[in-house]
Amino acid sequence: MRGGTLRTGIALASLLLSGCASLSGLFNGGKPVGAPAADPQKIAYELEIEAPEALRPLLQEHLDLARFQRIGEDERLSRIELDRLAAAAPAQARSLLETEGYFNAEARFERLAADERGLQRVRLTVTPGPRTEVTRVDLSFAGALQEPQGEDAQALAERLRAQLREDWNLDPGRYFLQSRWSSGKTEALATARAGGYPLARWAHTAARVHAETNSAELELQLDSGPLFRLGELRIEGLKYQHEETVRRLAGFTPGQPYSERGLLDFQERLLQTQLFDGASVDIQPEAEQAEATPVLVRLREAPRQQATTGIGYNANTGQRVTLEHLHLIPFGLPMRSLSKLDLGRDLRAASLELTSHPQNDMQRNLGSIALEEDRSEGEIKTSLTARLGRLRETTRDERLYYIELLRSHERADDLSVSAGALSINGQWTRRRVDNNLLPTEGHTASLQLGLGRADSSIGANGFFGRVNLKTAWYRPFKLSSQTWYANTRLEVGQVFVKQDVGVPDKLLFRAGGDDSVRGYPYRSLGPTEGDQSVGGRMLFAASAEIARPISEAMPSLWGAAFIDAGNAADRWGDLKPALGYGIGLRWRSPVGPLRIDIARGHELRKWRLHFSVGIAL
Repeated sequence: MRGGTLRTGIALASLLLSGCASLSGLFNGGKPVGAPAADPQKIAYELEIEAPEALRPLLQEHLDLARFQRIGEDERLSRIELDRLAAAAPAQARSLLETEGYFNAEARFERLAADERGLQRVRLTVTPGPRTEVTRVDLSFAGALQEPQGEDAQALAERLRAQLREDWNLDPGRYFLQSRWSSGKTEALATARAGGYPLARWAHTAARVHAETNSAELELQLDSGPLFRLGELRIEGLKYQHEETVRRLAGFTPGQPYSERGLLDFQERLLQTQLFDGASVDIQPEAEQAEATPVLVRLREAPRQQATTGIGYNANTGQRVTLEHLHLIPFGLPMRSLSKLDLGRDLRAASLELTSHPQNDMQRNLGSIALEEDRSEGEIKTSLTARLGRLRETTRDERLYYIELLRSHERADDLSVSAGALSINGQWTRRRVDNNLLPTEGHTASLQLGLGRADSSIGANGFFGRVNLKTAWYRPFKLSSQTWYANTRLEVGQVFVKQDVGVPDKLLFRAGGDDSVRGYPYRSLGPTEGDQSVGGRMLFAASAEIARPISEAMPSLWGAAFIDAGNAADRWGDLKPALGYGIGLRWRSPVGPLRIDIARGHELRKWRLHFSVGIAL
């Protein structure tokens, strides 16, 4: 009996346990307790987009179905997620095409058979239909731009309204693009704000697209707000410099309409003075100050004094030591002083230059004196030069007018010559290059004209004229799929004077050296008297060079090949250009190009090393 009871209990326990297991499976979706949950099935797929070539990049970049096929294996989509993206793809494609002006596009999605790798293939076929064109543009204005007060405001408003309408980028007949619509509004608003109305805003904009006719009508109203006029200057940051120096460069008077370009030009002029390391010019546009808004000028003064020393070598004049001192406000006066001392093997010089702080047109008065001793040609030439003039410098152009007094003395063996000249001169420099320091494209030109009277201890006294023209041209070009860089130089000069008038050697011309005809010593080409080279009254020098980076790993190190020709003479009929040619290295450093050239002088039949830094114009 007890054995039967025991067997019955075991059977009942087994039944209860199995029942619990069955209940557990019921609430766990039929899965045994403790069994690991199966991961959803991941799908690898390949999307094909059939669309016009011009539209395919747009869909490939922004369509979700296209972007998700490029994710990693661990992040692949499940079948459910793929179905969701597939269902949304046609609508998303139509929305993307609307930004390009296609408002009647059709898009169809379909699954294709898996390829031999088992990769799921899907296709989106897009038919864009006709493109929407703009048929009407209504651009209107409100505020002071529509109802200006005063003659100057009326003229300004008329010009600005005409400019805004002319610059609008979605005129009738053009395709309607969302990017053009957005950029057009942004640019028009920026133009209005920069042109005197810094509180301008869009009061109303609407683009009404008629899909059935593939046309769009645009409506815009620009509320300009008040016209802002410039008020007082509020200058911050001055410690040593004079306020008057800043005010002279403003270029506007109180009451003048605000112009963003005008304030930026003022800021640029301040920086060009080199008196300030930092400058910011702006206004705070507040409606209640529109009639006389203060102009805020924030400055950071440059150090009052700067001293620079250097040790170097020049192939023309040998080793050298230099010392330069710059004072931006000497003795508390509104001027700049620059003194230089140059002690070289063959050339020694000392100079002092004083320039006033710039006027509003960036002109400066200048005075300078320089003493130079040149021993580079086997004789000793000493010259003293004094100048008084006016200079105007900008990034692209330079203009210099000056009166010059020159006295010189030459000693060679037993011969001693004294000469001098008083002249009026003008010099114009033009730069139109992509980079003033390291040009690769563009051109530069410099023209110097002089008229004066010369005297000499071995010649007659008399009047003379002098012309010197220098040009340079830079251009990149392709050769065998590689980019090369070409540059050419040309220098022509002449002194117009009677044959018996003695002109100081410093005003005459010679050729040869780093920046003239390479392969010949510095200033060695010209007329000769015995074994000595003397200055000529005519000069011609030309150069052509091609260069390219030596390797992609060192783009600033270039190799070059060149040919130079030139000479000086007393008559054009006697001028026979000397030829020089060779190869070199160029390092395009942050402070300018460093050049090392090996050149052969054709007439000398010798090779010569040339070394120089910077660009000579």
